[in-house]
Amino acid sequence: MGAMAAAGVTSPARIKLKDLVAIDGLSSQDYKIAVASLSQSLRNFNAAIIQVPQPDDVLLRCVLDSVRMFFHSKPMVGADNVRAEDPQNWNRTAGYYAEPQHFREVFDYRPGRMNVEGAVVTELPPTGLPELFAILGNATRVCLDAIACSLEMRSFSFTDLLDNMPLKPGEMATSVLSSCCHNRPGAHHPANLLTSEQGALQLYEEDADKGLLTLMKSDKPGLQIRDLQGRWFVVDADLGPQDMILYTGTSLYQATGGYLSPSFHRTDNNADLSQAQGSIHLGRCTVAFKLMPRATAILHCSAMTAAGHAIGSPFQHPVAVHDFMQRTQTMDQLLARPGVPTFSFTAPVEVFVPATSQLKAAMKRKKQVSRGKPLAPSKRLRLEAQRVLKERVQEIADAKGLKIRYCNLKECEEQHLNAAQSPCGHLREAMNWPVGVPFVHPHDLPNKAKQAFLEAYEPGWSANQDSELGMVEVVQDQHGQMLP
Repeated sequence: MGAMAAAGVTSPARIKLKDLVAIDGLSSQDYKIAVASLSQSLRNFNAAIIQVPQPDDVLLRCVLDSVRMFFHSKPMVGADNVRAEDPQNWNRTAGYYAEPQHFREVFDYRPGRMNVEGAVVTELPPTGLPELFAILGNATRVCLDAIACSLEMRSFSFTDLLDNMPLKPGEMATSVLSSCCHNRPGAHHPANLLTSEQGALQLYEEDADKGLLTLMKSDKPGLQIRDLQGRWFVVDADLGPQDMILYTGTSLYQATGGYLSPSFHRTDNNADLSQAQGSIHLGRCTVAFKLMPRATAILHCSAMTAAGHAIGSPFQHPVAVHDFMQRTQTMDQLLARPGVPTFSFTAPVEVFVPATSQLKAAMKRKKQVSRGKPLAPSKRLRLEAQRVLKERVQEIADAKGLKIRYCNLKECEEQHLNAAQSPCGHLREAMNWPVGVPFVHPHDLPNKAKQAFLEAYEPGWSANQDSELGMVEVVQDQHGQMLP
C-alpha cells in the first residue's frame, strides 16, 4: 500500500480491500492509512488500485477467461445485435449486445433483470457472474463508505442511493457487472452498421461513467485516465492477479457537491487491431462492476452540508437520479463548472481533543460555510427537518411498525387538527407528533411549524443553534481585538 502523502508518488495507490473495511469502535492505524491513501489517490490520479483478497482473485481470473472464450465463440456482429444508445433505458441493459460505434461487444449481468421483458437468454453466459457480482458489489460499497469517511461524513451516508442488499422479491438490480471485448478479430463491424460519423471516430474516445464507482479488471493494458494535472496515463499496466482499478463517476461527483471529480477515461480503439496483425489475438477483454444509484433515488448534498462542507450553487438543488442520467455533459463542461471548491484530503492523525472541542467544531463549520454562499435560514431549517425525519421520526415509525402516510397541508390544518377523530390522529399520537403541527412531510411545513417539529424531537434545538452562533461570534470578536 503506497502512502499518498509521501513525496514523489507518480502512480495511483495500491490499497488492500481488507484495510478499508470499517469496524465498530476506534479506527485502526491500517484503516486510517488506507482511507488517506484512497482519498489522495482519487484526488491526484482520479483512480486507485484495489487489491481484493487472495481467494477472490481465482474467481476473477476464471471469469475473465470465461468472458474471453464467450466473445471469441461469437459470430460476426449482425444488425440484430446492435444496440442503439437510449438514455431512457440506462438501467435496463442485460445480456449480449454490440456497440459498433465504440468498437466493442458487451454482456451485461443484472440480477433480477435476466430473462425478463421477453429477452430470454438462449445461450450460456460467461461463468461465475452471479458470484463475482456479489463479491465486487460488496467491495465497491466498502470503498464508497471509505470515501464518505475521508470526507468526514456519517457512516453509510450514501446507502439511501443504493439497491437493497439483498434485493427484495421482484426487484431488479440497478448496478451492473459488465463484461466487454474491444476490437475482437472476426467481429469487425461491417460498414453498413456504422454511420459516417461513427466511422470517422477519433483514435481515442473520452468518456466518464455516470455511476458512483467502477471496479474494473482487464486482461491487457489499454485504459487511460486523466489525472489532476490533465495528463493521460495507462492505469491498468502491470496489474497483479489481485489488482483492480477503482474510479469514480458523475453521480458521485454530484452527490459530493463537486468535491470528488469524475474520472475521465479513454481507450485506444485502434491499438489492439494493429497489434493483432500477424499474431493470434482475441481482443482486449474487461470485467467491470458499476455501482449505480437507484433510478428512484435523489442525488443531494445534505450529508456533505451536515459534515460542514460548503456546497456551490450548481449542487445545491436535489436532482432525481433518472433525470440526472438523461443529461449529456462533456468533459469541458464538467471541468469548467464554476463555484466548485477544491478539497485537499489529509491523512487522519491521532490528536488530543481539548475541552473546547465543541467551540472549535462550531468555528470550523462557520469558516467553511463562509467560504461559499451562506445557507438561508429557510434552507437550513429544511435540511435540519430532513435530518431529524431520517434520524428520529423514521426510527420511531420502524420500531412501532407504522407506515407513514402524510396528509395534505391545507386539509390537515383546517379539518384534521381540530377534529376529535381524523385519518392521521392515531399516527400523530403513536409518533408523539407535536401538538398543533400539521401531519405533513417536514419539507412542506411552514418555517414556524418546522421549528416546532425540530423542538419536539430534539428539545433545545433552537437554543443550541443560537448558542453555537453566539460562541463563534464571541471568539471572532476576541480574535479581531488581538490583531494589531
